[in-house]
Amino acid sequence: MSKDAKDKAAAPDAGAKKGGKKKLILTIVGALVLAGGGAAGGMFAAGMGGGGAHAKEPEVDPEAPKLVAREGQKAHPADQYKEIGSFAPDPKVYKPTYLTIEQNFTSNLRDTDGVVQLALSASTFYDQKVADAFKDNEMPIRSAILSVLADQDAIALQTPQGKDQLRAKLTDAINKVLVDKTGYGGVDNVYFSSFIIQ
Repeated sequence: MSKDAKDKAAAPDAGAKKGGKKKLILTIVGALVLAGGGAAGGMFAAGMGGGGAHAKEPEVDPEAPKLVAREGQKAHPADQYKEIGSFAPDPKVYKPTYLTIEQNFTSNLRDTDGVVQLALSASTFYDQKVADAFKDNEMPIRSAILSVLADQDAIALQTPQGKDQLRAKLTDAINKVLVDKTGYGGVDNVYFSSFIIQ
């Protein structure tokens, strides 16, 4: 075989080897780029990207009510950043304050001649600001409670589930009034101290 024939026979193998090396290099570079992007994405998702541990805490409105820890308990700092009403404070950590409405409520019930009479109190895990707002806005709160009561079914109210649903509706109605009047809610629950359907 002539020298030219040997060179031609060897040329395709050399080209194949160069092409194989390029593919190998591109594959390695691509894998490194993907791995780096995945690591960066993971760090960002874990809060390490963009400042991570040095990231600024969310701002808390200094005028907003603060949770009140029980004696001997330490409030969780992150709880103060949570929007009021967006979570249920831990009753083992936070102290409830009970808010009483002195006058009882009497209301007709929906689609019946029945009447409900009840007395109720509310609770909050927040500081005196909620108690003051509750007292200052008692008249619109009473009106909202009477509106909710007038929309209730007498038969449903005779069951424990009906009473629980009414408590949830009353809590929502009270918080809606407080948010409209003050910008924050803070009532966690309502309690019946008397409950009569006639």
